[in-house]
Amino acid sequence: MRKLFGTDGIRGVANIYPMTTEIAMQVGRAIAFIVKNRNGRHRIVIGKDTRQSGYMIENALAAGICSMGVDVLLVGPLPTPGIAFITTSMRADAGVVISASHNPFQDNGIKIFSSDGFKLPDKVEAEIEDLIFSQKMAALRPVAEEVGRAKRIDDAKGRYIVFLKNIFPKNQVLDGMHIVLDCAHGATYGVAPLVFEELGAKVTSLGVNPDGKNINHECGALHPDLMVAKVRETGADIGLALDGDGDRLIVCDENGKVVDGDHIMAICASDLMKKRKLKKKTLVTTVMSNMGLGLAMEKMGGKMVRTQVGDRYVVEEMRKKGYSFGGEQSGHLVFLDHITTGDGNLAALRLLAIMQKRQKPLSELAKIMKSYPQVLNNVRTSSRIDFENFTDFQKAVKKMEKNLGSKGRILVRASGTEPVIRVMVEGERKKIIQTMADELGDMIAKV
Repeated sequence: MRKLFGTDGIRGVANIYPMTTEIAMQVGRAIAFIVKNRNGRHRIVIGKDTRQSGYMIENALAAGICSMGVDVLLVGPLPTPGIAFITTSMRADAGVVISASHNPFQDNGIKIFSSDGFKLPDKVEAEIEDLIFSQKMAALRPVAEEVGRAKRIDDAKGRYIVFLKNIFPKNQVLDGMHIVLDCAHGATYGVAPLVFEELGAKVTSLGVNPDGKNINHECGALHPDLMVAKVRETGADIGLALDGDGDRLIVCDENGKVVDGDHIMAICASDLMKKRKLKKKTLVTTVMSNMGLGLAMEKMGGKMVRTQVGDRYVVEEMRKKGYSFGGEQSGHLVFLDHITTGDGNLAALRLLAIMQKRQKPLSELAKIMKSYPQVLNNVRTSSRIDFENFTDFQKAVKKMEKNLGSKGRILVRASGTEPVIRVMVEGERKKIIQTMADELGDMIAKV
């Protein structure tokens, strides 16, 4: 059983276990202990989003790392993929992101990248937990010149901006395109507007005034209504909404219709197929993606592989089988030929390049796939429950699955980032699947 780590690092309410300074310091010590496997000085990058509690956790992590004789490189607010990029660019031994991604500001989290820019596998996270709770590090305390140092990397933002702009085709610009950009008052606020403006676009920016408490609040990828309203108001060509740590993207077309990660993946996969750059003609996604995406892939001569929920599992499958592109319906898109994790800015640039090259609006491109109706119910619980042992609930699920047949499916899972049971029902008729989802949600809520 995991004690600290979920599907995407450690996460919880800041200053309440496990997101305390005491645990953060121990996590820092454990990471430093693990990376000290070669001669010379060792370095770990620390970045964060714009949450008020980031200062507290940043200092605790840095103290723990330095106490083990490892140096710290502080980059300040920077998107999660930017920290993965800086970690590899600086030849650091690891990278740490202080962020709770799309969660509200009172939450925070710790995500860790290895020296190659990939998130840590389950095995290494288990090793970190063992180091913390077994007290194996207690006696290891370097002294004098062996204690680590911390310094700030002031140009990290600029390095990441240059990296992103180099992804965009050299013979294309965004001149004449009007973009509404919602940065969710998060880590992309100082990066994303510059990227699109410097490529020639007219940018109407939203969510670029973080105050430590407004991250993700009624804005960004989880709340696209603000972006949609502004696109309709201004007549923009597209709306781009990022989440708090910048690793996911949700967009809307010129009419204000929201286009989710599944449709973006279909558009990008088709483009890669035409260029013969989609390795093994395979798209990797999760169990949450719409059945319509699989049908679209089949129609274009490719196939779709599913993993459990979490972009880290998508990446693990891609690396294991040699695939190049994958993502999640929620907007995590991973272009493994360019970066090691989901990157909302990079995904937006790839989508915009396709629009510019084909000279077609997003509403036209999005017709590449037709979504089956899908209902998602999030049932909040006071503690983790094992719904798989509820006999009546399982019987109800099996009966509904039989009624849906091959034209639908049911997925019930516990969230790995918050105390929520997610019930997803997919099928041809919205009214029927809504009733099914509500019934299953009510059964869990009663327990």
